[in-house]
Amino acid sequence: MSDITWHLPDPERQPEFYADVASKRLVAFIVDTILIILICLLIVPFTAFTGLFFFPVLMAVVGFAYRVVTIARGSATWGMRLMAIEFRASDGQRFDLGLAFAHTLGLTISFGLPILQVISIVLMLTGPRGQGLSDLVLGSVAVNRRAAM
Repeated sequence: MSDITWHLPDPERQPEFYADVASKRLVAFIVDTILIILICLLIVPFTAFTGLFFFPVLMAVVGFAYRVVTIARGSATWGMRLMAIEFRASDGQRFDLGLAFAHTLGLTISFGLPILQVISIVLMLTGPRGQGLSDLVLGSVAVNRRAAM
C-alpha cells in the first residue's frame, strides 16, 4: 500500500466504503449539472438576458464556484450528499477549501481535455478505490458516507 493512502480505508478489508461509488458519482454529477443549469437560468434575467449569449461560460463559472463551495463546506456537492458519498483527503479528513479548489480545477481541466476525462472514467471503473485522475493526483477518494471513518 502506498504511503499517500495509508489513512484511507483498505478496499479489500473494507469494501463497503467503495461499494457502488463510481455509479453514485455519475448520478451525483447529473444532479449537480441540473442544479447548475437551474442556478444559471436564475442568473440570466439579472444579466438583462445577455447571459444567454455566453451561457456555456456562465455554466463553467457557476459550476466551478458551486463545486468549490459545496465541497469545501461539506466535502461533497449537493448531488454527492443526495447519493450519500463524500470526498476524503489522503489523511482521511474531509476536504478543506484548498483541496476543494484543487479537485475542482482538476475536474475542469479534465473537461477541457476529453482524453483526460476518459482516462479518469476508466480509472474510476477499474481501480480498487474508484479514484479518478484528480483523486489519484491529490491522493483523495470518494467514499460512502454511511460507512463512518
